[in-house]
Amino acid sequence: MANSINTIFHTKIFTLLSLLLLFSPLVANSYNPDYNYAISCGNSANTTASDKRFWVGDSILNSNIFSFSEPKSSNLSLTTKPTSLSNTEIPYTSARVSLSNFTYSFSSINTSPVFIRLHFYPTSYQNFEPSTSNANFSVKINNNLTLLENFNPSLWLQDDEEKIIKEYCIQINPNEKLDITFIPNNTNQSNVYYAFVNGIEVVSMPSYLYYTNLSDTNYRSKFVGFDNQENQILKDKALETVYRVNVGGSQVPSSADTGMFRNWENDYPLYLEKQYPQSVSSDFKHDLNYKEGTIPNYTAPEDVYLTARSYGMDATDDYNVTWNFEVDSAFTYTVRLHFCEFDAKITKPRDRVFQIFIADTLAEGNADVIEWSGGNKIPVYKDYAVTMYSQQGSTQIERVNLTIKLQRVPKDMYTIYRDVILNGVEILKISDSSNNNLAGLNPNVTSSQKKGLPGSQQKPKKKSAILKIVVAVVSCLLLAFVVVGIVVFVRRRRRFESPLEMEESSLKTKKEGSSSALPSHLCRYFTIGEIRAATNNFDDVFIIGVGGFGNVYKGYIDGATPVAIKRLKSGSQQGENEFMNEIELLSELRHIHLVSLIGYCNDGAEMILVYDFMQRGTLREYLYGSENEPLSWKQRLEILLGAARGLHYLHAGAKHNIIHRDVKSTNILIDDKWVAKVSDFGLSKVGPTGMSITHVSTVVKGSIGYLDPEYYLRQRLTLKSDVYSFGVVLLEVLCARPPLIRSVDKKNVSLVVRFQRCYKEGVIIEEMVDPFIKDSITEECLKCYCQMVLSCLHDDGSQRMSMSDVVGALEFALQLEMSEEDSKFGGTQEKEKSEQRIQYPKFPSDDGSDMRFTSSSGDYGSNTSKVSTISVTSETQPLFSTDVFSEVGNPKAR
Repeated sequence: MANSINTIFHTKIFTLLSLLLLFSPLVANSYNPDYNYAISCGNSANTTASDKRFWVGDSILNSNIFSFSEPKSSNLSLTTKPTSLSNTEIPYTSARVSLSNFTYSFSSINTSPVFIRLHFYPTSYQNFEPSTSNANFSVKINNNLTLLENFNPSLWLQDDEEKIIKEYCIQINPNEKLDITFIPNNTNQSNVYYAFVNGIEVVSMPSYLYYTNLSDTNYRSKFVGFDNQENQILKDKALETVYRVNVGGSQVPSSADTGMFRNWENDYPLYLEKQYPQSVSSDFKHDLNYKEGTIPNYTAPEDVYLTARSYGMDATDDYNVTWNFEVDSAFTYTVRLHFCEFDAKITKPRDRVFQIFIADTLAEGNADVIEWSGGNKIPVYKDYAVTMYSQQGSTQIERVNLTIKLQRVPKDMYTIYRDVILNGVEILKISDSSNNNLAGLNPNVTSSQKKGLPGSQQKPKKKSAILKIVVAVVSCLLLAFVVVGIVVFVRRRRRFESPLEMEESSLKTKKEGSSSALPSHLCRYFTIGEIRAATNNFDDVFIIGVGGFGNVYKGYIDGATPVAIKRLKSGSQQGENEFMNEIELLSELRHIHLVSLIGYCNDGAEMILVYDFMQRGTLREYLYGSENEPLSWKQRLEILLGAARGLHYLHAGAKHNIIHRDVKSTNILIDDKWVAKVSDFGLSKVGPTGMSITHVSTVVKGSIGYLDPEYYLRQRLTLKSDVYSFGVVLLEVLCARPPLIRSVDKKNVSLVVRFQRCYKEGVIIEEMVDPFIKDSITEECLKCYCQMVLSCLHDDGSQRMSMSDVVGALEFALQLEMSEEDSKFGGTQEKEKSEQRIQYPKFPSDDGSDMRFTSSSGDYGSNTSKVSTISVTSETQPLFSTDVFSEVGNPKAR
């Protein structure tokens, strides 16, 4: 039974609290919370903080605000004070510290949703080891929602900061009390950890401040990277405020918020990548205008909307205004951007139009604050949802970088002032619906790290916001306006064309001798000056690859970010077409196994593409023709599986079916963590649309040795054309030799022909396997692999596997390989159990019977068994076992 402290709170306390709030010199509130509970944990007295806020001590009897409980047998909970304290701020002068679980219960909450804030001051406490090493705990709400797990507050301190505040938004069901439980992580008996907390806030909030009002038809939260997908935050979700930033201004403390006690940090130097001259603007002379139908006045403090960052209207250089925020992968985030045009020259739509990129993906191609808000000095915000993925492509949580970048629109897009503006940023993590979790990782922080961390409350910094706005006198002739208007009309029309229509229009224009306008609204635009700076003026020492398109350079952008820069050879007509095609397709595709297009440069004769840099180069470099150490069989399977997943996304997961058309081992790149990514989309085509259309008729393009015979002979391109090319890559990986070798006898020139001949003639194929992996690959795994290869290389495209099936087959082969590794260490019993679980897939052969591999030795138990011969049987068995494969194929991909 819990030992509860729960009796009636004195009326005098309420009277005192009311008087303090009435006569305190706080900023006039725009929102009056239904309840505002502030608990000073471990304190035996009620106290008033320096900002006049009233805090209730949790050790005082007679409280009807909350109750405190812990296991009856526990004597390990202490109300204690820090052994050292550099300041006397409430609630950090005391703490509740315990080696066992303890819970704060609030039963008087009758409205929802609520803010929950947890205050932590990591230091040494009486009778406890320093919290920097021995404080490690979890926090749960109503034993259901996990807020924190394996939490060590000291790891969240930033430079000279002393305290941490974690803020959450949750929904409370009617007649449900709120339990906040702190759980020391003492499962490991070798270490004794404790939990502690200095302060707890529970404050009501407006129902639809962050949650979606389904009756508001004007509200839309865009999902970044998905044009037609919106994000809704309903009552089953909880939120964590990861960042809340006043852009261009100083810190707005909780006492100056709109009544909800939110803290707004300043953006520099923690988050803003680089502060440029004249980038700060402000206007405190005039009041904001909250028109009917616009956002409520409690959305953000006026100080947020009356300060901003921009280029400065007299700036001439093109650059990105960039903020960096470290977040946990595997979660979806709501990014709220606050805007307010207070410059007297910005009064009409298209006066200032700019682009917004979130997580290096275009979020807004034509951001126009006046058009959104309806006028000058009218605040507005825009919500965007973005899912952050692990750099390794795994489901494990990692700390990754979420960027917000503002960029001028290209010069051919109409706007009076080529400038940008941003007033405030809020980033909120959305709970994982699968396990009702918000907990992430502790950051690994060094004192010199400049990137900011969430939850750290800054000390106010006194910075004056210097107003330096030089008015540029713009006089345009009527003819110029007409020309610009035509350009805008054409560009807007092009945005609604399908990729196939855009490509056809582009080719038609080029045939007529004029150049087509590039889709510059889709991704980041680099100036030629930025590109030259990144490559030391295209120094040859930076060349990392050479192809039909031109040279590929390694460069560095934004200070230290490595990128691959592909430069079109001058005068290449084919390259120009591929240049446009790659921008149009890649800028709309985002997948962990596709190389991301960061941006492009189109300056005069220069046509340049900028990609993520792949540290380890191409797959081919680890198979033959280089001095790299060959890959193990398991590594080869993992890389192939990643590439197959990327191709499956193109075939079935993107907005349109995309046929890559140039799948080969040099177009599969590997990053520093050995994650495979498909690259080079210059030849890609939009696939067949509609159930009745099975192919795309087009001229033959691709790489000799990888071309689908059906496509080569009949000029009919299908999704299965990529499957054939990938089958050739599968053979390359197995045999570690090129698809074509012209220096050998004629019957062995083609790797595919030789392999198929060995199968049909029942010839031993062991001699074809790369000697480096011959002794490590098991008979069972090789059987499965060869069956998959033969299916991919079938002459009849309709008889080939889909990329979804290829993914499944590779997962199966990898499972066989891992089961074999386990058996080497787990003994015979584990080997037998593994074999009982595995069902072998089969693929159709040329004569319609089912093809299987059989061993001439019949020895399936040996770890060193090898493939001897291939034979055909008429046994029947399902293509795949549903117990084995985790990925379900999309019917569109078949």
